[in-house]
Amino acid sequence: MHDHLRFGLPGRYATARASAVITLAVAVMAAGCGTAGHPQPATPPGTTGPSPIAPRPTATGSAQAHQPSPIAAQKGQVRAVRITGTQLARLPSATTYGTTPAAPQDPAPFAAETGIVVHPSTTRVVYARPGGPAVAVLPATELGSPTWVPVVQSRPSWDLVLLPTRPNRSTGWIYLGGGGLRTAHTPYLVEINLAHFRLTIFDAGRSLGTWTVAQGAPGTPTPTGRTFVLDSLAPKPVTYSPLILPLGTHSDTLSTYGGGPGTVGLHGWPDPSVFGHAVSHGCVRVPATALRALSQIPLGSPVMITG
Repeated sequence: MHDHLRFGLPGRYATARASAVITLAVAVMAAGCGTAGHPQPATPPGTTGPSPIAPRPTATGSAQAHQPSPIAAQKGQVRAVRITGTQLARLPSATTYGTTPAAPQDPAPFAAETGIVVHPSTTRVVYARPGGPAVAVLPATELGSPTWVPVVQSRPSWDLVLLPTRPNRSTGWIYLGGGGLRTAHTPYLVEINLAHFRLTIFDAGRSLGTWTVAQGAPGTPTPTGRTFVLDSLAPKPVTYSPLILPLGTHSDTLSTYGGGPGTVGLHGWPDPSVFGHAVSHGCVRVPATALRALSQIPLGSPVMITG
């Protein structure tokens, strides 16, 4: 929500159009969290803060083309339903600004994620189920950065992925046939325990640290369930945080805020007295040391938020 995040992934291209998208995204995210009362301008930190480090979408090893398993090539596999160009144009876009009312809900919102993340090199159709109707399209970029979404379930020739849209916990099936997908594995997991105001980062099951954080106020609570790191943005100039990580989830109480879609994110805060309290519009405010650790998390990495 109230966040400024950075786009600086390996291989990013800086076209005028991309720069415009980035500027708009930063402005929108900056208008989203703030305090739970009337939004107040944040005082910049006393230091310049951690230098935002570009997330690595290929967390371990290099990204490779996502190929169907041998089983998927066997006779009788479920293929995707073909849709016309007219039908494609009518489908909602699965972005943080979008709404996908026909998308299935996450069947296990508090189950562990697989660590597998996928990136569509071109816009992909998202289906309600293998062989079922199309419900959305997943673009190749999100807020100006490559789209990486986590896989939470797999079937021959199909992956179920989390979507960054409303309603929260939206998912969809992507057909693996025809190429155009890259896959990677991330060993990282961010766990946020709202009951104890605690954020922990894991790397391959090993804790990298635990921090006391601030969370949504009672009237604007931080949503729970599994989600993922959607992007990484840096505000220019820096206001309350040098880095903001929007997640694939939204406020359950604010349909919009400050001109943005109510996206929930992780970011720093200049006043440490907020940590350990429920004071935001839904975002999670973290100490500077936590923000530095979070800056290393690849896009698409799982985030588990529990009450």
